Amino acid sequence: MTALDGWIDQQYRHCAEAMLRSISPVDLVKHRPGFGQSVRASKGAVIASPVLGAYDPDPDYFFHWFRDSAIVVDALRLLRQDGTLGEQALRHFADFVHFSLELQHLDGRALIAERHWRTRVAADFEQFVRTDEDLGQVRGDAIVGETRVNPDGTLDISRWGRPQNDGPPLRALTLLRWFRGSSFPSQLDAAASALLRADLTYTCDHWPDACYDIWEEEKGQHYYTLCVSASALEHGSLWLNERADALQAQALRLQAQAIRELLDSYWCAEQGYYRSRILESAARSAKELDIAVILAAIHAPSSAATHSVRDPRMHATLESLEALFAVDYPINHDLPPHRAPALGRYAGDVYYSGGAYYFSTLGASQFCYQAAQYSSDSSSWIARGDAYLETVRAYTPSDGELSEQFDKKTGAQNSAKQLAWSYAAFISCVTARRDVVT
Repeated sequence: MTALDGWIDQQYRHCAEAMLRSISPVDLVKHRPGFGQSVRASKGAVIASPVLGAYDPDPDYFFHWFRDSAIVVDALRLLRQDGTLGEQALRHFADFVHFSLELQHLDGRALIAERHWRTRVAADFEQFVRTDEDLGQVRGDAIVGETRVNPDGTLDISRWGRPQNDGPPLRALTLLRWFRGSSFPSQLDAAASALLRADLTYTCDHWPDACYDIWEEEKGQHYYTLCVSASALEHGSLWLNERADALQAQALRLQAQAIRELLDSYWCAEQGYYRSRILESAARSAKELDIAVILAAIHAPSSAATHSVRDPRMHATLESLEALFAVDYPINHDLPPHRAPALGRYAGDVYYSGGAYYFSTLGASQFCYQAAQYSSDSSSWIARGDAYLETVRAYTPSDGELSEQFDKKTGAQNSAKQLAWSYAAFISCVTARRDVVT
């Protein structure tokens, strides 16, 4: 066993334990005095970070994001699959399904009618609170375009980038994978089926709509959202066929095909990468080269020749990202031969340190391991994946905790502490490695 192998096993166990802190954290209460709120997490909620912050300097990540929660619950499935967790994982999954279903009953108009909550908002926070017009549109299937909710199952009252349409297809993909690997009691099967059908319907109806990107910053059509939508509809159509719903299955297949054809137009031959977005304003974005494209390939895995880890254009996109961050980040200068560059999101990122992200670097590593499954030169891809893991290892403290970012100049951890997505990314990456390294 190499030093890397030993560290991986130890860190995997830590990540499994640490990720659980964000799942059903019912003992945690977040006080937001500026918004006049005290929020206690409910069973089934998945918070982005269990470290309570108010941009002091830790950000306020005490929310149930639809995207993040789907990624975490998918990693929970992997922990059950490899025996790290037993029935605890299934109980968490069931709670997540029921919590998610309850959210469908939310209605912004009810919040408008309860005028008293606005009187508790501090005067200097009123600028951050949603308008009645905005809240009045939050009903029906618009709920899952909300980006995030409070972990007590109430609407987020703060102004934010909405709608965001990656949550429903990501959750659908997570549900589909749980269905493939599990046999559920009848009540849970019915609940998970209802949630899955709702997410597939939303995705089918709304994938052409402009929405905010994975980072909740720019509105338009986004490679990541389209890619996970196509995958959810393709795999969802197979599930519907198994459930004797051939008509709806056919509708989903046709929409998936349309998305795949649209994704082809995202290739920028001159630049040599898949662009991450086409903005609603039709202006060119400075964020076109974005790690989100690589994350799309691993969050929506496919054996197809395009828009997958097999795609040479996707390989070129990863090489472009490596070149960008190798120059932009001082921590990537003069790297030893066994290490790959730490990766961030896109050029010019200014969020916190604007530095490297654990889930970006781990995502690139996972991409390499998955590419190895389809390559005649699998050893080179495995070595490349290990080089990314060595970089993560270099910037992981001895206690194993993973934040959101590590600084591009110093390597010090930054932004949200104990990020559930970072732990989930490590679990998913190592699972992919185990599939190819014997």
